[in-house]
Amino acid sequence: MPHVLSVNVGSRVESDQAVVGHTGIGKLPVRGPVDVRPPGPRGAGGSGVVGDHISDLRHHGGDDQAVYAYAREDLDEWAAHLGRDLRSGLFGENLTTVGADVCGARIGERWRIGGALLQATSPRIPCRTFAGVMEEPGWVRTFTRRGLPGTYFRVLEPGAITAGDEIVVEHRPDHDVTVSLAFRALTTEPDLLPGLLAAGDDLPDDLRRRAERRAFDPA
Repeated sequence: MPHVLSVNVGSRVESDQAVVGHTGIGKLPVRGPVDVRPPGPRGAGGSGVVGDHISDLRHHGGDDQAVYAYAREDLDEWAAHLGRDLRSGLFGENLTTVGADVCGARIGERWRIGGALLQATSPRIPCRTFAGVMEEPGWVRTFTRRGLPGTYFRVLEPGAITAGDEIVVEHRPDHDVTVSLAFRALTTEPDLLPGLLAAGDDLPDDLRRRAERRAFDPA
C-alpha cells in the first residue's frame, strides 16, 4: 500500500552555502498530524506545511511548490550509489513516501493523503544550497543526470497528514507529461519543452511560459 513514511519539517539554520545566508532545507521527521494548506503565491508564501521554514522565497515555496515529496526507494538507490546512509528529510522533502511512483506522477495528478488533497505540479531542480547540504563533489550535475527529482505539489484541499497515511491517487490526467519528463525538459533535454504543453491547464504558469518560448523560438 502506498503510504507516507514520514512527514518532515525544517527550521531556519544559518548557512554560508545558502543564497540568502540561511536555509530550512535540513528537514526532520515529526510525530503526529501536520497541517498542510496553500501558502500563497511565490515570493510571499513559503511552505504549505505548517511549521516548515523556507528561506529563499524568490526561488522556493508558494502555491505551486507547497509540498515536496521524495520516495524512500529513490533515497535508498542514492544511498547505494553514494555509499552512505541517507535519512528521510535529508533531500529537503516534506513527505518521504513508500510504494508511490513519485517521479512518474503526471503533472496534474491528484493524491489524497490523510485529510489533504494534493496535485502534482513540477519537479525539483537542484540548487547550490542542496549541494552544500549533500557535500558531494559535483552534486548538482550528479543529481540532474540521475533523473530522480522528486515532485512538488500544490494543496487543493487543506488538511492534516500523518506518517502512515495511505496515498490514494484520486485522479490521473489522460496526458503523458510526467514529473520525470518535465525534469528532463527543464535540464538536460530542452527540446522536450514544447511537449509539456500537452498537460494543458494542469501545467503551472512558469513551466507553460518556458514551454511556449521554446515552441515558438526553438533556436
